[in-house]
Amino acid sequence: MGGEKVKSIYLYTRFERFWHWAQALLIGGLLWTGFAVHGDLPWPDFHTAVIWHNRLGITWLILFAFILFWEATTGEWRHYVPTTRKLFAVGRYYLVGIFRGEPHPVAKTAEAKHNPLQRLTYLGVAVAIVPVQVVTGLLYWTYNDWHLLGFSMNLGVLAFLHVAGAFLFLMFLVIHVYMITTGHTPFAHLKAMVTGWEEVHGPDKPPH
Repeated sequence: MGGEKVKSIYLYTRFERFWHWAQALLIGGLLWTGFAVHGDLPWPDFHTAVIWHNRLGITWLILFAFILFWEATTGEWRHYVPTTRKLFAVGRYYLVGIFRGEPHPVAKTAEAKHNPLQRLTYLGVAVAIVPVQVVTGLLYWTYNDWHLLGFSMNLGVLAFLHVAGAFLFLMFLVIHVYMITTGHTPFAHLKAMVTGWEEVHGPDKPPH
């Protein structure tokens, strides 16, 4: 791009990178063991899958609590505040502009790590999919104690909601992996989440 050069900015802290990759492993493990519980995968066996699904679920829930605490105390939550500014421009970019070699309409900065579409997506996952999975997962886990709590629910409905949430998570992961490849090189975003340094395009000289 004329008049611009690639420069590196430090965007992702060590803890941010840690919880990103830890979540990826835990969610991947939850999806694998969850589908194994339903008999959709040949390994592990049902009993082993249930044990590990529960362990991974509790581990992820603890990690997520730490993430929320970190986001709240460091001010990182501001990167997830939704905005419609340039939202349609970003949507058009991913539908059309990216295939024409056009520049991204919203550059990453230390003050705004995520574009409007990312903000809405991540917020949607956090306030919609995650609560559904947590609540239905905990209900599944305590199923044998429902009578002690005076709670009753159709197990088929609970199963449907939990599996539906799992498929939404799977869709998110597939799209997320694809989006990783849409940087100025196919591995630029992946490298950034390993090193913390994101390569962005900026002007050769500061604007007057």
